[in-house]
Amino acid sequence: MTEPIDDDLGPDESSEALIAVHWREEGYYPPPASFVAQANAADPAILDAFTEDKYPECFNAYADLLDWYKPWHTTLDTSNAPFWKWFVGGELNASYNCVDRHLADKANKAALIWIPEPESEAHAAITYRELYNRVNEVAALLRDFAGLKTGDRVTLHMPMVPELPIVMLACARLGVIHSQVFAGFSGTAAGHRIADSGSNVLITMDGYYRSGDLLDHKIKTDEAVEAAAKEGQTVDKVLVFRRYPGKYSAQTPMVDGRDFFVDELLKDYKGALVEPVSLPAEAPLFLMYTSGTTGRPKGCQHSTGGYLSYVAGTSKYYQDIHPDDTYWCMADIGWITGHSYIVYGPLALGTTSVIYEGTPNYPDPARPWREAVKLGVNIFHTSPTSIRMLRKVGPDEPAKFDYHFKHMTTVGEPIEPQVWRWYYESIGKGEAVIVDTWWQTETGGFLGSTLPGIHAMKPGSCGPAALGIFPVILDEDGNEVPQGSGKAGNICIRNPWPGVFQTIWGQPDRFVSTYFAKYNKDPKSTDWHDWPYFAGDGAVQAADGYFRILGRVDDVINVAGHRLGTKELESAALTVPEVAEAAAVPVVDDIRGRAVEMYVSLKPGYAATPEVEGKVRDAIVTDIGKIARPKNIWIVPDMPKTRSGKIMRRVIAAASNFTDTGDITTLANPEVVEKIRQQVQSTKVAKGEVPRELSETELAEIKHFGSE
Repeated sequence: MTEPIDDDLGPDESSEALIAVHWREEGYYPPPASFVAQANAADPAILDAFTEDKYPECFNAYADLLDWYKPWHTTLDTSNAPFWKWFVGGELNASYNCVDRHLADKANKAALIWIPEPESEAHAAITYRELYNRVNEVAALLRDFAGLKTGDRVTLHMPMVPELPIVMLACARLGVIHSQVFAGFSGTAAGHRIADSGSNVLITMDGYYRSGDLLDHKIKTDEAVEAAAKEGQTVDKVLVFRRYPGKYSAQTPMVDGRDFFVDELLKDYKGALVEPVSLPAEAPLFLMYTSGTTGRPKGCQHSTGGYLSYVAGTSKYYQDIHPDDTYWCMADIGWITGHSYIVYGPLALGTTSVIYEGTPNYPDPARPWREAVKLGVNIFHTSPTSIRMLRKVGPDEPAKFDYHFKHMTTVGEPIEPQVWRWYYESIGKGEAVIVDTWWQTETGGFLGSTLPGIHAMKPGSCGPAALGIFPVILDEDGNEVPQGSGKAGNICIRNPWPGVFQTIWGQPDRFVSTYFAKYNKDPKSTDWHDWPYFAGDGAVQAADGYFRILGRVDDVINVAGHRLGTKELESAALTVPEVAEAAAVPVVDDIRGRAVEMYVSLKPGYAATPEVEGKVRDAIVTDIGKIARPKNIWIVPDMPKTRSGKIMRRVIAAASNFTDTGDITTLANPEVVEKIRQQVQSTKVAKGEVPRELSETELAEIKHFGSE
């Protein structure tokens, strides 16, 4: 539990990096002896192998988990800091490493097991041999029909179906850079990413199941193509997979000459083989777009050699994946977790990776545990949002099923200690080790976590730094915040690591300014010590070295582990003709962690009506997706503003969360604050939306949201 104790800080001094905090230290949970006995990393000597005096060559151990066409001559090249290059001179192929090399001894082993959402439909097990065949056929189609070649970008807008990793691996085989957009995002959002990446091919699907409904996903295609065209990017071909081959499940018509059914095209490529392209280690593997605090999304560019090495190494030592494990990461491949820890990491190690199409509580909250029993899952990986949801709707369900996990992961956002304990005791049955991981889209893989065969677990803390990662907590002036001081600051990573992204696609200056400029003292330096990575998260380090992550220090709202930029949300709201101003704020939500609430003020002559609220809601869903749908939309007479005209989001965030608005004497219009508070809180009370008592961490987040 965190708690601000520097109450005398003035409004201009108070920032996430200056909050002094303390919390009740949780007890330790040792890893079960049965887990330690089989762990990939149980010997503490591995910690000594990754100390700073052995850096960067310590990461050669990760690269050695892969097969290389040519060995590297330089482990880390810092000559163009901070655009780091790993394993320079080496050549490899990610598709070969995840598929081909396993054929010798795992050809008949399941590489992927797909669980359709309808329980009436059978699981689909895809062996490594079948995966090899299907990846080759799709690669031939992409090369010969779609005309894609090494270095081209292709946008995927696909749901959780086995065709998605097959397409990713086919792209990797050719050296084509894939950019997967979360299926829940709108066609417009996909179109922006198509334009930014310069893709002229879109790969999608006609439909998929979500909460029992077969959704028309193809309907988003025309939106995407139109949005890309408005930004000057033409989509020449749309390749459409069918949820049921031979049967079209969408209502949206295909466009003649542009849209093609993949299952029909593949008939011409039956049995085709495509030699994997030997690629330099620093060749881009994929782009992963993440929301930022400005309207333009950031296309995080990840490398082939460094990224694949890092996810293979962290999958082995932190996920403790063995080839004979059945591993289920209940995330979405549309996000970095799915790329790293559903597809590339597990398949590089030759294990069986489970993919689930739909929502975890459909048709009831026992669904995950039924599937775990059927498949013999022994490693389970999910988010605090899913854990909170399953705890709420089915707290007693796990005890009814005879599954046994050896290992469980939580990822995407900090997990509350009480939720952690339910995860451990109810889902894990007290038998499984838990890794509470901290990392980001930009980092490629874990930065903070207990090493499960060595470190004890502590609820609420991600643990120490991952192997070869050297964090530091800095205040706003760049001074180190001492370990065990009880004070929070900005967590930074002092050193490069192989999984770190290479740049922001097409925006190198933004890459430097966002992630490295804050604490850099010498822009001309090629010494990595001078370029700490600014993660944008607040954190505290306890006396035992364990880190507790406090959340974002910028204006990004983390909804169920999905980072939504406030500027994107507000820009969408401002497309409504009646809206003059818009502000997005977070509200604490027991299931999703945080939800979005949108405040808008209208142009003169317009009245606040449910129709305007509906337009704002629809605009956000259209531009971004259903994940961004606001919990409430408040049409207010005016926004609380500073004298310079800045909207004070922390004030309206406080109204939404029933917390103290703090000092408002510096506002240009302080009288509006009480009007907003009365409007919002009285309506919420009438609807029964009074929130629970907030933790000190949550209070700190609300207090400082939107502050500068």
